Amino acid sequence: MTIKAILTDIEGTTSAVSFVFDVLFPYAAEHLPDFIRHNAGRADVAGQLDAVRRDSGEPDADIERVVAILLGWIAEDRKATPLKALQGMVWEQGYQAGQLKGHVYPDAVQALKDWHQQGYRLFVYSSGSIQAQKLIFGCSEAGDLSPLFSGYFDTTSGPKRETQSYQRISEAMGIAPAEILFLSDIVQELDAAREAGMATCGLARESGELLGHETVASFADIEPSRFGA
Repeated sequence: MTIKAILTDIEGTTSAVSFVFDVLFPYAAEHLPDFIRHNAGRADVAGQLDAVRRDSGEPDADIERVVAILLGWIAEDRKATPLKALQGMVWEQGYQAGQLKGHVYPDAVQALKDWHQQGYRLFVYSSGSIQAQKLIFGCSEAGDLSPLFSGYFDTTSGPKRETQSYQRISEAMGIAPAEILFLSDIVQELDAAREAGMATCGLARESGELLGHETVASFADIEPSRFGA
């Protein structure tokens, strides 16, 4: 089968890990407390705060306690869906104010544009919320890249290291796993995608090899048609 779609990770793949840890996370940690205090009455925010209470086992936590829980999760880099959703809301304000610009490697920008022009459907799967994904590409240093993508997936589809997550994504795309090429810098994610039947290619920008998977240092080295069965 030929490759019809490309599913890509963000952090460490299309974008620098340092952008997430040195720019986005500190921004969220700084601005999240006041954002929650000022917007706790908003339905979308209130729903996520209730999810934090549920997930933390503290159903009676007040706003300040919820803020403390969230800051602890940020420090731990916990992949908690309500945290990711709230971070996305905070980042949206930062992007809209021009305080944030999404980092995407130039080689990734060029390849994504080329693949889109060649007719491949492009999708994103990241532990960051769908909203955060759209912001990175929609407000990137290279301009608005969002028209290149056909869809986005986050942890609501399941953990990135579990095979079933990739099966769900394939079903949601309406594309057979064997027709999807998954790109990531994490071996366990690549393993899970391959077990689901997807083709895989690892990105190791600082040299090295992702064991068991074809590995490249740049998007410029990826030719999707070679991965067809």
